[in-house]
Amino acid sequence: MTAPPDTPPALPVLACGEIRTCVLPSLNPLDARAAAQLLRLRPDERVLVSERPNLYVRSPQTLTGVDCRMPTSNGAKVRVVGTVATRAALTEGRILQSSAHVRALARGPERRRSWGYYLIHPGVLEPLGRLPEDEAAQGVLDGAGRGELDLGLIADGTLTTLLRHPLLDQQAPLKSRHTRLRWAARQAEPGQGPVIEEFTLSEDDLRTVRLRVPAATDPAAVAALCEDLALHDWLLTTVVRLLDGRLGPAEGPDALTALRPAVEHLIHLWMPAARGDHALRGLWNVLEQNPGFTRQWDNLVQRIRDRLALLNALTRQPIDP
Repeated sequence: MTAPPDTPPALPVLACGEIRTCVLPSLNPLDARAAAQLLRLRPDERVLVSERPNLYVRSPQTLTGVDCRMPTSNGAKVRVVGTVATRAALTEGRILQSSAHVRALARGPERRRSWGYYLIHPGVLEPLGRLPEDEAAQGVLDGAGRGELDLGLIADGTLTTLLRHPLLDQQAPLKSRHTRLRWAARQAEPGQGPVIEEFTLSEDDLRTVRLRVPAATDPAAVAALCEDLALHDWLLTTVVRLLDGRLGPAEGPDALTALRPAVEHLIHLWMPAARGDHALRGLWNVLEQNPGFTRQWDNLVQRIRDRLALLNALTRQPIDP
């Protein structure tokens, strides 16, 4: 049986997204009830709350309609129409993320359909004509130009709304920066498993990830993997900066003040691949080999403990890390 002509193919050729990660501006972490209240972006759907292996709260999905050009690396002008799926998550009541993602089809009609059609296919972008897959994937990773699809702008909008919520006292427990992670996933060759083709870090707190995944992979599962990657990259980045003294003195009596937030608020959050699609968790093995996420994290944690032990010996004051 063939699908009706107005039904998009089940397997998009490109899934892509952008994620914002930051510390919640609240002196105390939110408990499950408060976190659910913060992330209730839609009154008609429930917030997901998971307490094992750690507290993880995720908002329902919201949609943003778009009718614009797709970013392309070669400058090709391809108009896409559809909806962008956005969601937010809070880990251990402390780390807030906002994520926008879409799945794009290889080909669409020559003329734009009615909005009703696009609304019943949430998170799907349909090109008017053919979508150049390679160029579109690279265009997303390079960033949107004027008049082009800007997933980061959509994610930012959700994050800004959440950061202004009256539940928050605007007293962050530590100094840190927001990070951005852009990702693009294309279909793998038949019989090929998921693979991370490229993972890059830029000086302006931007990360980019290029992946290949089997055709049957749920794009939402790829988004969840990248959210997990963004969370742990943010943890690494923030702790490295704490130890480098960029956000506080690295020596002297004030070093304890600079390092204690990492112990009290961050160290226990390291738990890569705790959730998500089992078929994609193997990608963490690649990241553990190069650049070696957990190896670097363990080294940072040991440096913190050694520094606190030294401060304890110098001041002869009990410090319990």
